[in-house]
Amino acid sequence: MTDFSRRGFLGAGGLALAGASMISGRTQAASLPEAPIMTEATMQPPLYPKSGPDYQPVVTLNGWTLPWRQNGDWKEFHLVAEPVVRELAPGMKAHLWGYNGQSPGPTIEAVEGDKVRIFVTNKLPENTAVHWHGQLLPNGMDGVGGLTQPHIPPGKTFVYEFICQKSGTFMYHPHSDEMVQMAMGMMGFFVVHPRDPAFRRVDRDFVFLLNAFDIEAGSYVPKVNTMLDFNLWCWNSRVFPGIDPLVVRQGDKVRIRFGNLTMTNHPIHMHGYDFKVTCTDGGWVPEAAQWPEVSVDVAVGQMRAFEFVADAPGDWAIHCHKSHHTMNAMGHDVKTYIGVNMKKTAAAIKKVAPGYMPMGSAGMGEMGSMEMPLPDNTLPMMTGFAQFGPVEMGGMFSVVKVRPGLAADDYKDPGWYKHPEGTVAYEWTGEKLAEPARATSPDSGVKATEFRAIDRRKRPVRAANATGHENH
Repeated sequence: MTDFSRRGFLGAGGLALAGASMISGRTQAASLPEAPIMTEATMQPPLYPKSGPDYQPVVTLNGWTLPWRQNGDWKEFHLVAEPVVRELAPGMKAHLWGYNGQSPGPTIEAVEGDKVRIFVTNKLPENTAVHWHGQLLPNGMDGVGGLTQPHIPPGKTFVYEFICQKSGTFMYHPHSDEMVQMAMGMMGFFVVHPRDPAFRRVDRDFVFLLNAFDIEAGSYVPKVNTMLDFNLWCWNSRVFPGIDPLVVRQGDKVRIRFGNLTMTNHPIHMHGYDFKVTCTDGGWVPEAAQWPEVSVDVAVGQMRAFEFVADAPGDWAIHCHKSHHTMNAMGHDVKTYIGVNMKKTAAAIKKVAPGYMPMGSAGMGEMGSMEMPLPDNTLPMMTGFAQFGPVEMGGMFSVVKVRPGLAADDYKDPGWYKHPEGTVAYEWTGEKLAEPARATSPDSGVKATEFRAIDRRKRPVRAANATGHENH
């Protein structure tokens, strides 16, 4: 009798099977494990083990863990590679490729020493294969189409079998038409827990993958031939304000794991804490070698994990520190108008386009609070509000919400932090402060005319003239 473990799991359902000629015979095909699907874009509860070694299961930002069944000595999973529709944030959906109804696919969890059997059914219009990134396994199970195995044709099911030789932080992704399939969103997390439940134990364990898309305004399908100029920077195919908060009980020991499958590096920075880098896709960092950080860079194809004790309550930002990665739908051809008076140009443009709104002469922050007409299925560059107004962020940005008194398995959003009185930055309304000296002041030693001359030499082409008005 098989045991299908789904405690705490929401939304599983349906047998998603294709014609599986690589699994010969009706009896064998009937013995395939279920392939549950997920259409929700919010974080699902952790999947606690019902048998075997105990471990603290992970929670996947805007994702879920794939249920399995125990079949003799084997822990069996079923992945279905297929086209999916993913909500990137409220107001925008993308037509992607993924696994079991989602992009990224479900997180796979196992235990060090487990024998895992993973069925992969291909419902894509082309061949695929799955590489188990960071796992130590037989060469023929490594998942490089054409090199270590035949590609999985459309409509067929292949089986991967290996022993999880080490615990740690891993992922899975195609090695078959990799540029297209990864650009379309095919990837997933793979966590192997230590056999010893006490080894590196934490109270909360979060995982997510960094990915990116180039989707033009009003479009639904990524441009797969884009190499570097992406306009949507995502965590688990979600962008702020659609990325789940990381909800933490004050006093918990917390681990955050992430992997990078974009085409550039990402310095991930968390406010309010310093932390220790404790794990990579190569394994656990020995305690004596762990290093303190407030930002940790993750290169292309790498995994990183850091840990901290959540002793400071609040709403603490966590984000990529490349400023253009905390924006949505970036227009790379948008000109800079800072310091330019746009009144004349705006009046002329409004004669042709009555809804035109001049933006950018005083910076771009106003875009976070203004609603501008946009094509359907398009996100503004900066969006999302918190208790004090627009956050003026998008893309790779979320919030670590640390609160006292939460239950051990409570991951619900607790709302905004209630700051103790006198602990929020405030406007100064006291005695007027003296005006600070400027470079053009009479006593600065530099004449105003000299300063303007220096400034003109450094000024880029097409900038405003010295009065701040447009040059015509």
